[in-house]
Amino acid sequence: MSTKSLYAQHALLPQGWTQQVRLHWDASGSLTQIESGVSAAVNEQQVTWLLPGMSNLHSHAFQRAMAGMTEMAGDTQDSFWTWRDLMYRYALHISPEQSQAIAAQLYAECLRQGYTGVCEFHYLHRDPQGAMYARPAEMAQRLIAAARQTGIGITMLPVLYSYADFREQPLREDQRRFATRVDDILGLVQALEPERDAQTEVGVAPHSLRAASMTQIRELVNALPAQRPVHIHIAEQMKEVQACLAATRRRPVEYLLDSGLLDNRWCLVHATHMTPQEVSAVAASGAVAGICTSTEGNLGDGFFDLPEYLAAGGRFGIGSDSHVSQSPVEELRWLEYGQRLRLQGRNIASTATQKRVGDFLWQAALQGGAQASARPVGQFSVGYRADMLVLDDTHPNLAGLASEHVLNSWLFAGNDNLVRDVYVGGRQVVQNGRHFDQDAIAAAYTSCMQELRKV
Repeated sequence: MSTKSLYAQHALLPQGWTQQVRLHWDASGSLTQIESGVSAAVNEQQVTWLLPGMSNLHSHAFQRAMAGMTEMAGDTQDSFWTWRDLMYRYALHISPEQSQAIAAQLYAECLRQGYTGVCEFHYLHRDPQGAMYARPAEMAQRLIAAARQTGIGITMLPVLYSYADFREQPLREDQRRFATRVDDILGLVQALEPERDAQTEVGVAPHSLRAASMTQIRELVNALPAQRPVHIHIAEQMKEVQACLAATRRRPVEYLLDSGLLDNRWCLVHATHMTPQEVSAVAASGAVAGICTSTEGNLGDGFFDLPEYLAAGGRFGIGSDSHVSQSPVEELRWLEYGQRLRLQGRNIASTATQKRVGDFLWQAALQGGAQASARPVGQFSVGYRADMLVLDDTHPNLAGLASEHVLNSWLFAGNDNLVRDVYVGGRQVVQNGRHFDQDAIAAAYTSCMQELRKV
């Protein structure tokens, strides 16, 4: 196999910032060697600041098309639930071709901002009338095609969505495109097996405890191939917690914990409303909390209990969810700022061994995102993917900085995008801030949106 390399004056290795580093990768895009303390060769490509790309652990790609369109007060008190009704109506009109165009635009934006992989929580399975496509995996395959078109890594998560609420209430008419049973999801996993490669993984996602019964969830997880990821929305809103208590006499996280299913394959998306006992138990399970601060703020969800979760050894990652933002910087900045507002303190996301907030947030989210994606990403180590970000060393915010200040300055100072170049699996997909297919993707997206806004 042919091998490629990149030399960095400073690279973020698992042990921290390291000087004079050369990374080698093979033709498949996996790292084969990491050298440190070495001199650059004559005419060798060099960069100043190099760090691993981030995994976006929670995405509903189609919602990118409606971002910014729900920021108008209604006649009643607006909430997550009124937003959800609008989202359902929007989802009824999206075709497979439009789904791919929307996802490609989203994924290109994510790459430019520093995400190199995405976990796609995909539940738009059926056609607008509610019938399965001739190829049941049509919509999922469109999203995988968009990932390959743009170069981003993807973990596809077909969603089990059987009920409208607890006590197995039948789906509403505006949820008809989501309807699936366990056999449907297992069929999709099997149909997507040929899509799996170094850039693509396939897991599952019970939508939530209100949309899938515990019996279904157990059957699905037990039938899933070993080591595949399992994601679920849980405890995002207090209304959900109250409904779960009424139906099961247990809170959502408590109910899932009592099932005995929770382990390190799981990603609990949001997990906003937990008791101290639930916080400790989730941390002990090895599961990842999927925190999506821009969406949680946009929808008025509440604050994740970060310091208590970290004290218990909990793992977390970040996602852009509804895509009102595609920036990992914004997710991490507002994860920290939300805690500062809630607790009226500073420098919350830190530990006894890592006092620099920016460094802790980026490295912890790298680890949690990699685990949730079930792909070898998130660090510069042999056998991992060559997913790399090059920061813009000419930007004033990074001028003259020592390495220990780079991540703090990037995450907490200014709003310019400091990601200059992006590599995924060793392939350069962003150069000088532009995606390699940016204009064609934007043109297809623009055409798609002109069609959708007529309906």
